[in-house]
Amino acid sequence: MTIRIFDPTLEPKKARQINYAPRPKSLAGLRVGLVDNSKFNSDQLLARIAGLLERDYGAKTHVMRRKPTSGVPATKAIIDEFTANCDVVVAGVGD
Repeated sequence: MTIRIFDPTLEPKKARQINYAPRPKSLAGLRVGLVDNSKFNSDQLLARIAGLLERDYGAKTHVMRRKPTSGVPATKAIIDEFTANCDVVVAGVGD
């Protein structure tokens, strides 16, 4: 008897370069945006992270917005709001 094993994975066609934004030297006085991916407890996790960033690292304030579902990018409205009102952004994953 012969057993065949099929591997459904593919290699990426082209390596994708990601250019990360430079990290701030400090969070003191910065406005933090938090993207809730809408999975179970992601809002709770992000609320705790926001509290820690404010209490322990001096972040000034935070704005939290929820995506409609985890499988889609943040909406243009969320991105525009964060661009106008936030210095750094944290995306959270719950589940």
